[in-house]
Amino acid sequence: MARCATPGTGPDGPGRRVVVLGASGFIGRQVSAAVRAAGGEPLLVARRPLADTTSRRLPLDLIGDGPDALSRLLDTERPSAVVNAAGAPWSRAQETMQQANRVLVETVLAAIATASWRPRLVHLGSMIEYTPPPPGTALDERAPTRPTSPYGQSKLQGTQAVLAASEEGRADAVVLRLSNVIGAGTSPSSLLGRVAAQLRAADAGQEAVVRLSPLRASRDFVDVRDTADAVLAAASMPDGGQVINIGRGEAVPVRTMVERLIAVSGKPARIVEGTGVGVRPHSGPEWMQVATGTARRLLGWSARHSLDSSVQELWRAATA
Repeated sequence: MARCATPGTGPDGPGRRVVVLGASGFIGRQVSAAVRAAGGEPLLVARRPLADTTSRRLPLDLIGDGPDALSRLLDTERPSAVVNAAGAPWSRAQETMQQANRVLVETVLAAIATASWRPRLVHLGSMIEYTPPPPGTALDERAPTRPTSPYGQSKLQGTQAVLAASEEGRADAVVLRLSNVIGAGTSPSSLLGRVAAQLRAADAGQEAVVRLSPLRASRDFVDVRDTADAVLAAASMPDGGQVINIGRGEAVPVRTMVERLIAVSGKPARIVEGTGVGVRPHSGPEWMQVATGTARRLLGWSARHSLDSSVQELWRAATA
């Protein structure tokens, strides 16, 4: 089986060609931009039409088309890396999360195993895969993985499949477990995405009423641009088979982040906490802080963008 001689090195030079799965998504778009900025060629794979006209677009339904279609693509394009940025965020439909976060991953692994060209796989997992920690705890890669939510369970199943394939020699893979990623294009299903939507919907000059479930949690927020940098570093690190946590390394009250976004918007707003119509129930742990030592040691990576910059980019994109 032909392989990349060095992880991150493709047939046309270092980091030249990278397949981005889920390229139409929040993180996939930023990873594609980072590959271009580094002088590489992103190949954008997604089910939905892509607005990006600066890169080659390859429509592909990873689950519906099965592993053979992706396997043929790998043999034809011979990329240095495949980034799995596809998947489903939190959803009321557990089957949706299972299909996108477990079945899709198994399809990608089957495609890589049967292809004659073996790229590095960078799989994007989640910090929600860990057992919810007590407040004040920074989670490192040795923490137990017993997620309590269906979303966390589906993401863990995907990660376990990747690690098993790596251990058995069926894939050269690195798993990045991401904390709360924010920035331009933040998902409207996320907390700050919902806040931005409610602020944007308010009539000019009128007070916006931001309705949310109780803001008790503290989370580790990381900029999507920093996340993309971590992905590129993982694509070229010497050894696979690793799990690496990605975050800023600090737990910030979610109320503080909501207030920062309101301030950046410049709109008068009132926060109403509670339950009821239009308020998504609270999900996820009350505390999340990432231990960043492994990312610094193996990737030479740490977050560079401030949270204020992240919130400003989020609002700019939301109102563009």
